[in-house]
Parts: sequence; structure tokens; C-alpha cells
Amino acid sequence: MHVLNHSLFKSLLFYSAGSVYQQIHTRDMEKSGGLIRRMPKTALMFLIGSLAVTGLPPFNGFISEFIIYAGLMSGLHSESLSEVSLLVLTFGGLSLIGGISILTFSKAFGTIFLGHERIIHTHTPEEVSSRMLIPQYAIVGVMLSIAFFPIFYLKLLLNILGAFSNTMKVPDLSGFIHYSHIAGVISLCSALFIVIVLFFLAIRYYVARPLSQPVRSTWGCAYVGSANKTQYTGKSFSKSLSKIFNFLIIEKKQFNALRGGEIFPTKRKYGSYYVDFLEHGILNPVIQGLLYAVNYFKFIQNGRMQSYVLYGIIFIFSFLVLSVLNILK
Repeated sequence: MHVLNHSLFKSLLFYSAGSVYQQIHTRDMEKSGGLIRRMPKTALMFLIGSLAVTGLPPFNGFISEFIIYAGLMSGLHSESLSEVSLLVLTFGGLSLIGGISILTFSKAFGTIFLGHERIIHTHTPEEVSSRMLIPQYAIVGVMLSIAFFPIFYLKLLLNILGAFSNTMKVPDLSGFIHYSHIAGVISLCSALFIVIVLFFLAIRYYVARPLSQPVRSTWGCAYVGSANKTQYTGKSFSKSLSKIFNFLIIEKKQFNALRGGEIFPTKRKYGSYYVDFLEHGILNPVIQGLLYAVNYFKFIQNGRMQSYVLYGIIFIFSFLVLSVLNILK
């Protein structure tokens, strides 16, 4: 079921990302921003996919993750210390991944759809056509059906697995159905909570609609310059996490520091990127060492035809000598 859920909400995210790319013609998040006003339907689809992939109710990702967590918790009753230790580590790893995924998709949604446009696009972004939205609506419909009726899909998936082999034993459904029922109830309560919130928002909208609503500039703490340069970037979302894992995530910066006594700084550019710890600290030194050693033998491939002919003669002569000495059999 978790594989099925991933195939759904990740497809939804890819479709939404494709819609964004079709309109802004770039995959660089730092060149997007504010698209929720121009592409509200795509933004909603991306938000639903982001909530589902992070395992939050009332979407289908929560159902399968809840069953996995429930299975891990049930396994803690084992008398084997090694099994319990493995389950605890697995539980902690899944929790860590879940937290990182929430940060990741908060960064993606916030950078792409919220705030202001960071650059002026040659083509003004607009909502994509219905032909691109209908498949996304269909995926959301299937996702919600799994969230509210998980037992039906669980039985269906187990029957499909059992059909692959006549000797395959279909597992006992009692525990799965119990946890699926609990997850379905949680999803239903979450959906009910969302409906209540939308109900009160609708009341607020109709009550406040006839009233005057003046719009003024946000207090900028004296920073009232260009809004697209003072808003959060993608780096702003991930900076805190990168500081926590700075022993694994190595940050490289490119900038010109201010000089002493420089009261009015000139225009500067700041850039930063991360390098992988395993690649930078382990793989690259090994590869560099291999290349250094191999360079001592590059004289063999020197580009001269005479040398290659000589290699062939030496090979044939060696083969004949070994054959005469009866070494080759």
C-alpha cells in the first residue's frame, strides 16, 4: 500500500512540477515565487501532494505510514534484544525522514508559490489548461478514496499479491484491518476538522465582504526596498537543518567579505552550495589516488602507430613462446 501511495502522490507532484516548468521555463526555485496568485489550482495540487508525501492526514500517505509505525510498535513486544534494537532504530529513522520531508516540501512550496516573483519572466505565468489539471484531479480522487476507505484497498492489494503464486499464503488481515480502520477514522476526523475550518472561513468571508478592507504596506522594519530581494530564499528554509548536520553537509561559500572601514559597500554577490560528505571526504580522494597511479602508465597509450604494432608483435611472440613451452593448455 505504501508503494501504491507513493506512485500516486509522487505522480501528482511531478505533474504539478511539470505545470510550473511549462509556465516559467526553469527548474531553478530561486527564479520562481508568487505563483499561487497566477496558478492557484496547480498550487493546490502541489500542496496536496506535499501533505500526502509527508504522511499527514487526511491523505493516503498517512494510512500506509500509520500501518508501518503500528507494525513497528507491535514488534517491540519481541523478546529478542536484536529485533527490538532494529525496530527502535527503524522507528527513529522513519521519524527523522518524516521530519526532513516536511522541511523539504515546506521549502519547495514556500519558495515556488508564496512570496513575490523573484525575476521578471519573459512569459507571464498563468494557470495551465484543463487537460493538464484533470489527471491531477483524478489522482487526488484516488488518494482520498484510499485515505477514507483503506480496508477496501488493503484487501484488494493482498488478493492481487496472492494471485501471483498459487503457493503464496495470504497473510492474516485481522491486524491490518484493525490498524487500517483506526487510520481511516483519523483521516475522517481530520477531514471533518478541515470542513469545520472552511465553514467558519466562509462565514467570515460573507460577513466581512460588505465591509471596507483597506490594504496597506506591511511594516518592513525600515527595510522597505525591493520585496523580491528581501524575502525568504530556498537557502533560508534549509539553513537551520544544515547547521545541525554540518558534520555531514559541507557548505562552500563564494563571496567577498567587507573590508575594514568600508562604510558604503559596493555591489556584491553571495553564493553557497553543499557538497556530499561521502563523495567529498571518501570517494574523491580514492578516485584522485587511482588517477594519480594510472597516470604513470599513460605512456602506453601514446598515440603512435609504431608502438601499437610493437604491442601486437610482443603479444603474438609471447603467445607462441608460452605455447611451445606447453604453458598454455
